Amino acid sequence: MNLSPAALSRRTLFACTAALLGGALHAQTAYPNKPIRIVVPYAPGGSVDMVGRVIGDILAKQLGTTVVIENVPGAAGVVGAQRVVSSKPDGYTLLAGSSNEMAGTKFVNAAQKYDPAVDLTPIALTASAPNLWVAGAHVPVKNMDEFIKLVKTNPGKYSYGSPGIGSTPHFSGELIKKTAGVHLVHIPYKGSPAMTGDLGGGNLDFAILSPMASAPLVQSGKIKILGATTAERISSLKNVPALAEHPALKGYALSGWFALAAPKGLSADIVASLQKAVQAGLADPAIRQRLEAAGTPPATGTESLAQVIRTDMGKYAELVKFANITLDN
Repeated sequence: MNLSPAALSRRTLFACTAALLGGALHAQTAYPNKPIRIVVPYAPGGSVDMVGRVIGDILAKQLGTTVVIENVPGAAGVVGAQRVVSSKPDGYTLLAGSSNEMAGTKFVNAAQKYDPAVDLTPIALTASAPNLWVAGAHVPVKNMDEFIKLVKTNPGKYSYGSPGIGSTPHFSGELIKKTAGVHLVHIPYKGSPAMTGDLGGGNLDFAILSPMASAPLVQSGKIKILGATTAERISSLKNVPALAEHPALKGYALSGWFALAAPKGLSADIVASLQKAVQAGLADPAIRQRLEAAGTPPATGTESLAQVIRTDMGKYAELVKFANITLDN
């Protein structure tokens, strides 16, 4: 087909315009095309903040974009999580949170208006938060056998502490009571420093602590480690038995975790991009070493965050009923 110079010119102009418009449309819809904001619902310096910053580094590298960390503490993580839940589901506001505000606090915080299983788009588990069941040096026990015998013969005499009502350590302690059939008095603290001070000073009998928080107290002889709250032994503490190994605690498993999530309604394409980036980052030996050194082993990449949230919320709901947990006790 022969075209006149004018027709040929018009066709060429149309093709160029279409190409330019297509390129512009792609540039507008490609993800990400602007900085990503990661909300960490706790103050800087803690484990959630540390893991959140690792994930920020991963996304920046894997997606080739700027990632901004925003610390929004308050109400055991609920304030920051609520900010994410209320954000536009476009992939530019994400939550680097924990099992507290993504599973546990719903049952004990009347101010929490969101349901983690409904109002968040689960992206990926990022790391686990194994804990240890420890005893103060003043308590006459060296292992779980002696612990169970002591508290069963002295119901209500001994106490255990947690960093707050509805925290994962609180639920972990209640699960020990429920599974082993023992009676301990729960003492909630506003954070870990005051709790570890009382534990080391002999004013608190038992507590659930992270391996990192436990280390200096063990070295100074102020506490004794009795077991790990994980289903299996912690890889870095192979000499510490898992609580589930004891016959009275068969099936016991309740540890914290860290995860990445987004507001409800995030598109499947963006979820897939973020999951791929996180999995690639967690496979990096340097990243894995960084998380292991902090006592927060990286996730394997095979766990379903949605399933973990549902499972843990089920456990927490049962424990709330068992212990009659409210904000006032």
